[in-house]
Amino acid sequence: MEKKKARMVMSALSQETRLAVFTLLRSADDEGMPAGAISDATKTSPTAMSAHLAILSQAGLVKSKKIGRSVIYRAVPRVIDDLAEFLKSI
Repeated sequence: MEKKKARMVMSALSQETRLAVFTLLRSADDEGMPAGAISDATKTSPTAMSAHLAILSQAGLVKSKKIGRSVIYRAVPRVIDDLAEFLKSI
């Protein structure tokens, strides 16, 4: 992992709601969760959740897939492993 990517990941997870979303998605099954369910679970407005999910996506922490009218999000736990390796190397 490069420094820039590590900064993006740490920055994304430094915000409480985004950390909660990532934790929630890690505990979800491999099917992921629709954006609306994530908003409900975290008691966050859909507009704010959209912004949080965009930041998590840009950092590579979540992936999305459109199914019909829903967007399903899944955590990408490998990014955390890569970050841990990066931190060990410095």
